[in-house]
Amino acid sequence: MMTKVTLRNLMAHKVRLLLTGVAVLLGVAFVAGTLMFTDTMSKQFDDLFSSVGKNVAVDVRAKKVTGGDDDGQNAQPIPASLVDKLKAVDGVKTAEGQVSGYAAVVGRDGKLIGGSGPPQLGVNWTGDDGATRLSSGRAPNGPGEVLLDEETAKKAHYRVGDSVKIIVAGPPQTMRITGLVHTGNMMGATITSFDTATAQRLLLKPGQFSEIQLGSDGVSEQVLRDRVATQLPSGLEAITGTKMRAENKSDVEAFLGFFRTFFLAFALIAVFVGAFIIFNTFSMLVAQRTRELALLRAIGAARRQVTRAVIGEAIAVGIVGSTLGIAVGAGLAVALQRFVGGGGLVFTARTAIVSYLVGTIVTVVSAYFPARRAAKIPPVAAMRDDVALPQRSLRIRLVLGAVLTALGAVLIGLGLGGSASSGTGNAVLVGAGAFAVFIGVTMLAPLISVPVIKVLGWPFAKVLRVPGRLAQQNALRNPRRTASTAAALMIGLALITTVNVLGASIRASVNSQIDDQFGADYLISSSGLGGIDPATVTAITKVPGVKTAARQYDGNAVIAGKKVGYIAADMPTLAKAARLKITSGSDDPGRDGILLDAPTAKARGVAVGSVLPVTFADGKTLPLKVKGVYDESGMVGPRIVSEEAHLAHTARPVVSFVAVDTGGSTAPKAGLDKAVAANPALKVQDQADLKDEVGKQVDGLISFITILLVLSVIIAAVGVINTIALSVVERTREIGLLRAIGMGRRQLRRMIRAESIVIAVFGALLGMGIGIGFGTSLQQALADDGLNILSIPYGSLVTYLIVAAVIGVLAALWPAWRAGRMDVLRAISTE
Repeated sequence: MMTKVTLRNLMAHKVRLLLTGVAVLLGVAFVAGTLMFTDTMSKQFDDLFSSVGKNVAVDVRAKKVTGGDDDGQNAQPIPASLVDKLKAVDGVKTAEGQVSGYAAVVGRDGKLIGGSGPPQLGVNWTGDDGATRLSSGRAPNGPGEVLLDEETAKKAHYRVGDSVKIIVAGPPQTMRITGLVHTGNMMGATITSFDTATAQRLLLKPGQFSEIQLGSDGVSEQVLRDRVATQLPSGLEAITGTKMRAENKSDVEAFLGFFRTFFLAFALIAVFVGAFIIFNTFSMLVAQRTRELALLRAIGAARRQVTRAVIGEAIAVGIVGSTLGIAVGAGLAVALQRFVGGGGLVFTARTAIVSYLVGTIVTVVSAYFPARRAAKIPPVAAMRDDVALPQRSLRIRLVLGAVLTALGAVLIGLGLGGSASSGTGNAVLVGAGAFAVFIGVTMLAPLISVPVIKVLGWPFAKVLRVPGRLAQQNALRNPRRTASTAAALMIGLALITTVNVLGASIRASVNSQIDDQFGADYLISSSGLGGIDPATVTAITKVPGVKTAARQYDGNAVIAGKKVGYIAADMPTLAKAARLKITSGSDDPGRDGILLDAPTAKARGVAVGSVLPVTFADGKTLPLKVKGVYDESGMVGPRIVSEEAHLAHTARPVVSFVAVDTGGSTAPKAGLDKAVAANPALKVQDQADLKDEVGKQVDGLISFITILLVLSVIIAAVGVINTIALSVVERTREIGLLRAIGMGRRQLRRMIRAESIVIAVFGALLGMGIGIGFGTSLQQALADDGLNILSIPYGSLVTYLIVAAVIGVLAALWPAWRAGRMDVLRAISTE
């Protein structure tokens, strides 16, 4: 019998439950789409790496000493003479030297393909290897010839025979395309291939290789590795081909793992918001069917049966919503696949199981408490007209809400203060604290709603008169329902506000640092990894009006046992350009010195005159004397190493940027632009340009995160529609009486719209208040790391408040239209 009751109730409330299902659908779609996309990419890379170097038994490479860019400019190169030596090792069948480095393709529009995003890799062409194959044209043979991968050629509209400009860590090269290479899905990476001699000259050094790959003549990988290892000079190591392929795969898996976690976090936020909508909807549906459920109890239905009937409806909604969510998620994954390129979609049993579990469990848990309340209705209540669900005292909510909010604040404080032993542990503390705050504020919201809604409803009462006063009273009639509806909107806007406060604070802090620390007139830098070639540096120094041009290099080293980054620069010229404030010692590290900022020197317990052992990327260790200590600087970082030491221990040093002093004159700007014109990766920026670039980068990131969080706001909007629509049904007789005593349809619709706006704006204010608190806490916690200025983006917050009001208007359109079309006599006669 109860199964029939469940099915009948589902059919009787199709539209309401459909709107509830939308909340499930959107959350599950994000989960399913993320899992399908990452599974697809993982399989494609599995296939790629299983073919890359599949015949390689042993890989010889430089030891990874510093943990930085050991495979690039800082890595120790391998002399080509070692190839012949390794060929003679017993068990070696083939020995092939490999060259890799930075090489970017310039499109026909004069811009780099891929910009500063996906990797831009140059290699030496050694023939088809299973993962890459020549699809058209011929192999390069000479200094002016190059191969492009098919995707890059397609993006740039290049064909075989065309001329193309290639940007490397040196002067730009104009070359002819002799062929195209099929590489499979490389997620936007560009691959350029040269003959070996050209690759060595452009990417590394003549007569040098990045690594040597060996094939086996029937000997196991482990045995061959051990034999090869005995022939290697210091600084080099031999690993098995299996380990090489596993490391390549793990690097991609780490990225995909981050990608998966990042997007699943937003999916869970959407699911969390959806839970409020589901809870609210089932609470209202159960409240409207109180007499019906009491009658079921009166004719013999047990409490468990009533609970099961409501839970059955929730399961049906969860299954249908999850099924549709998986379908929408597949579309989302396909769209992402088309954006990055690739083959067919991978749909695993795990994706289906996780999606159904998420959708169904969240729906059932959200509906459980309304179901429990419904089962507690006494059978005798069916005889009464004013039967209502039992309500608990708000005092309990007040105590629990206050405790949870306080506990959440403490956990957030502990996490931001670094109380846990690891970064992951601190992140868990912050996440748990935020969750507790959201639940706590949600429990307190019914108490908060009464005074706030009185204030928000006051303008409507004054302007709209009777409809406005009724709208205010309707929002106050059930504080729990109003608070639950507003809480869904609160969560999304709280997170959006937090992100915007952080973004505004980052911009303000960076702009302050530029004002305080940027003493040069212009900064010349590269958008790629090629840096600024020596010829261009020389041209910059010769531009009329340029007084000084301070060059800077970036490097990695092991200092006192810790892997760190450093800069090496033309000091003390850079000290002036960066307005470096020396607190002790000199601003010149000389040939064998190092400069440290004050916090780093204090943390290491060193001072001017102390000696630090510094191990460079080539494996050599030098004792560098601390020559000076300076105030913390975001422009140069915590360590400045002797330029001579860096150049002596770096295989292919690259100038990262040049700080130019023109004495305040703007006249040399045209000359500087001309000096770098041959390389589109280089840009000339003054202080205003730097601020603008940082602002665009921050705005881009904030906009991206905000767009992802908008999904939770959309779900919250669905919740407002649900609440208003169900409220209209609940007040059918009341609406009929209002119409009977003279309220017009237009007035009725205004009343419903005003009520919707008040609820939406209340949720927005609650969310923005929490968001400002979260954002301020994060800024204060990061103040010592450079985020020293708190900035509240009031303009954005006002915009979000207006958007919330618009959401309220849109959410009320359908319920208001339906209320206006009610038959007055039928509405009055409704029980």
